[in-house]
Amino acid sequence: MDDFTSLRRNMVDCQLRTYDVTDRAVLAAADSVPREDFVPADLAHLAYLDRSIALPGTGRALMTPMVIARMIQLLDLQPGDAALEYAGGTGYGAALMAHMGATVTLWEPDEAARALAQAALARAGVQGVAIASAQPAAASFDAILVSGACETTPQNLFSLLRGEGRLIVVEGAGRSARVKLYRKSADAVAGRPVFDAAAPILTEFSRPPAFVF
Repeated sequence: MDDFTSLRRNMVDCQLRTYDVTDRAVLAAADSVPREDFVPADLAHLAYLDRSIALPGTGRALMTPMVIARMIQLLDLQPGDAALEYAGGTGYGAALMAHMGATVTLWEPDEAARALAQAALARAGVQGVAIASAQPAAASFDAILVSGACETTPQNLFSLLRGEGRLIVVEGAGRSARVKLYRKSADAVAGRPVFDAAAPILTEFSRPPAFVF
């Protein structure tokens, strides 16, 4: 067992399992997908720490392993589901969902992050992930993972959900942030908070600065 394999197993046992991640498919994916391949080589030593990792040269970061794993668990993915990771940076979340049998699209508007994702997915040997630079067609996905925090509701992503589709996102900043799970029923989308968690802010969903007199 090499060092990264040992670190990966320790992450699963000591971070994910203790953070209410119990789904066997999620745990198996986290134990199989080499997270070190989704960070720059000089940051590989940080890959399995309980922290987010900024991706140099981009506006993106990888969320902490336990937050992204628990969010994916709440999406209740089934084999064959069409899944989207939005703003996934190098695509670690997309790789986890692909390992679980979903057909995955990584929609990453950040050009530099998109280039890193292409290299990372190839390096990790991940199959079944398409990379998109523009918004996919409406009603395309059963599940959407937003890989970052939104200070405003990501309304434009709701149109991408199929009927009974699910979207999960961190809403808010700092200690007030919470993960919220949305579900589409007919033409309506309703959400509920599920657990407290923080993530790096996505600038496209940041709150405009307040005007101060």
